[in-house]
Amino acid sequence: MTRDAWRTLANTTALVAAAFTVFPLYWMVLSALKPTGEIQAAHPRPWTFDPTLEHFRNALGVSGFARYFLNSAIIAFVVVVGSAIIAFLAAVALTRYKFRFRTTVLVMFLIAQMVPIEALTIPLFFEIRDIGRVVPAVGLNTLGSLMLVHLAFSLPFAIWMLRGFVAAVPDSVVEAAQIDGAGSFTVLSRILFPLVAPGLAATSVFSFITSWNDFIFAKTFIIGTENQTLPAALLVFFKPDENDWGGIMAASTLMTLPVLIFFVLVQRRLVAGLGGAVKD
Repeated sequence: MTRDAWRTLANTTALVAAAFTVFPLYWMVLSALKPTGEIQAAHPRPWTFDPTLEHFRNALGVSGFARYFLNSAIIAFVVVVGSAIIAFLAAVALTRYKFRFRTTVLVMFLIAQMVPIEALTIPLFFEIRDIGRVVPAVGLNTLGSLMLVHLAFSLPFAIWMLRGFVAAVPDSVVEAAQIDGAGSFTVLSRILFPLVAPGLAATSVFSFITSWNDFIFAKTFIIGTENQTLPAALLVFFKPDENDWGGIMAASTLMTLPVLIFFVLVQRRLVAGLGGAVKD
């Protein structure tokens, strides 16, 4: 098979995979714009229906929707910033410095990623309850509890990924900076940090999505409605007699928009490499 044939096959495979990935999003937005009678019709019309914004108005009109949105945004912001800073410093320590039990720490991070979240929910509930007796800011029914748990689950993946980016930085770059008189803080902030920016962008996307879409921890740790997060707003549309699928799809669309916006903001860093780190 020629090179052009391989390229055509690869492009076709990528397009098919992209279509399978995008189709659920397309159907979600389409259902959010359809009238109620069209959503569960026996013969759906994907193009000829009259679009409506009624479902979006119903979603935005849910009591406490703005507060849920703000709570989710605050938690996601703290988790993204906190995980980026801590993971970056941990990755530098695990890559650039040698100390006892370094391999053990890395293996523990890997094991932490292998444990299902569902298996840890109940133990974490009791742990958060006990921690809240000492530090009320991170106890049950607080935003701090969700920040702490999401941060703990985001760090292992972030550290593992950033470790590869830090290791890819040539030692000659760091040594040259040190010869020029750069201290440890300068090396971290002005040399290593810009070079591992693509890794930070990737881990930030993971941390943001994990925190923003969380439902199980929010329903487990948050008892009242004051500190509830945005995924809880979807429960309003699940009714005993019949689910409001239009409202569900509209609320899901509104939840997806911040993720897409965040991805667009950092996508340039995602595709950037470490080119230009060493100059002649």
